[in-house]
Amino acid sequence: MVYLKKKYKYMGGLDIVVILIIVANVAMSLKGFNDFSFFEKYKFNIGGIRRGEQVRMLTSGFLHADTMHLFFNMFTLYFFAPVVVSFLGNIKFLIIYFSSLLVGNLFSLFFHKDEYHYSAVGASGAVSGIIYAGILFRPDMSLYLMFIPIPIPAYIFGIGYLLYSIFGMKNKIGNIGHDAHFGGAVGGYVITLILAPWLFQENLFMIGLLAIPILILFVLQRLGKL
Repeated sequence: MVYLKKKYKYMGGLDIVVILIIVANVAMSLKGFNDFSFFEKYKFNIGGIRRGEQVRMLTSGFLHADTMHLFFNMFTLYFFAPVVVSFLGNIKFLIIYFSSLLVGNLFSLFFHKDEYHYSAVGASGAVSGIIYAGILFRPDMSLYLMFIPIPIPAYIFGIGYLLYSIFGMKNKIGNIGHDAHFGGAVGGYVITLILAPWLFQENLFMIGLLAIPILILFVLQRLGKL
């Protein structure tokens, strides 16, 4: 998931907390690339978590499958994180990041609870939460997706991203944790609104639009379609 911003005024420099998050992801991922036992011990794994190894819910978000996976997540975080930091500051950014990571993994745990061998890694849940938080603050942003040379309004991207995640969950497309992506975005959406309730006054219509995929997922799950 790679997206570039067209109208973006916050790139005067990365905040120290964003740098530390990126460094932690790089360091732990590199360790995992070169140490199979370390990777196996800290990845998201249903069997391990159900045996009581809850630390995997957190540590798996700092491991990646390969360098490209790591690069895409950190590249995306590099662009979106400063938007969130500029509106909420360091501490609330970290709350959104880690809450999104955990909610994303909770979604994976819920949808794969009986698949004891199911495993996953990556910061995608946390990054998805930061993306959705950034869109809530700046729905007027224009995003460029790799290989698509036209700008896409941020809110259109956000809705399409979650609809595709639902499609991926339903049809089990690719070796991708669509449920973690969706859960992370939901976490970012909810926590951001809790931390910035003034958004209800400024962007109520946009908040409603961005909630549509969440409602669709809820309905599909209740109907047993997922």
